[in-house]
Amino acid sequence: MRAVQQNGAMPRAGPDFAAYLRSRRALVPVTEQVPRGRRSTRRVPGLRRQELADAAAISVEYYTRLEQGRAPHPSREVLAALAQALRLLPAERDHLFRLAGEPPPVPAAPQTEVRPGLSLMLQTLDRALAVTVHDGRLDLLARNTAAEELLGPLPPPGRFSRNLVHQAFTPPTGRMLGEDGAAYARFATAELRSALARYPEDDYLRALQRELSATSADFREHWSRGEVGGERSMVKRLRDPQGGWTVFRGEVLHDAERDHWVVIYTPDPSGSPEPVTT
Repeated sequence: MRAVQQNGAMPRAGPDFAAYLRSRRALVPVTEQVPRGRRSTRRVPGLRRQELADAAAISVEYYTRLEQGRAPHPSREVLAALAQALRLLPAERDHLFRLAGEPPPVPAAPQTEVRPGLSLMLQTLDRALAVTVHDGRLDLLARNTAAEELLGPLPPPGRFSRNLVHQAFTPPTGRMLGEDGAAYARFATAELRSALARYPEDDYLRALQRELSATSADFREHWSRGEVGGERSMVKRLRDPQGGWTVFRGEVLHDAERDHWVVIYTPDPSGSPEPVTT
């Protein structure tokens, strides 16, 4: 049984939190959560309080007070146990934490599998519009044919070969103009700092930062500035498949649940002569 906070002087989670618990408990399929011998015979949807409390390994008395808005503020451990017992999706779990006045849990690592609908979008836009997908570690996960033609072939296999930060400080394999390089390096370094803030214990990101610090004076200079990524639009001058230089605008969309970043490249009809990456 998990220990729970019993100090009555602590603030309570509030009526919205209590109402959310009650509504979600009513949606838990009994057959998926409770052993056959302990299933409720009540003709009401969802689980009994006792069944939910058992699943979360807390006392039914404490859980009842939570549903009634009379319990002290629950710990993060209790919130995580409730989210699991209620079979909450990540967005629902995060909402539960926020209702309790807690920041949502930080995932240990981004997911590596691209959402099926996003994969379908890449296929549909295969040659019409260049699209790339990166994970929260800044590794390339997927791209369509238009992006491959625009950005060039993938680099040789290697631990960091598909990482956009590593590519910014290694011999160029894409088709970006050299005068774009400094701006791109600044952008990539700032994004690495943001990634490390999201995943501070991630071995891959830490190893990447150590390697670039040891091998690249340019990276060390950019890193010393302490800049943090946040820009979601960029302008790049890239060599198009026909061999000429074209200005592209890249818009970055975020799949927060998986921490995936979708970059959509669109030719800029204004044809700005100054390539800038932000």
